[in-house]
Amino acid sequence: MEVLHPKELDTHPGDELVSWARDQLSIAGSILDNPGGGLLFATQTIGQIRAGLQERDAARWREVIEALDRAEDAAVRREFTTARQLIDEAATKLD
Repeated sequence: MEVLHPKELDTHPGDELVSWARDQLSIAGSILDNPGGGLLFATQTIGQIRAGLQERDAARWREVIEALDRAEDAAVRREFTTARQLIDEAATKLD
């Protein structure tokens, strides 16, 4: 097997990024306090979305990134109502 270069990363271009982020935030918010891994999956998802937006255009998505940072922190502290409100705020600001 000959490897000439690393495989290209599959990123979410343009409007697909927003659609993907919204879908993922919806899932994260719905399973946040589910037993059996919901909190883990939700916080990982929030972090992935935040990182993706930062990588794509940190200045453009600054408010969304900040809301997601606070949402992740609230979730880890088991402040689920606050975390869901921040997730909803972030999703709204994705316009």
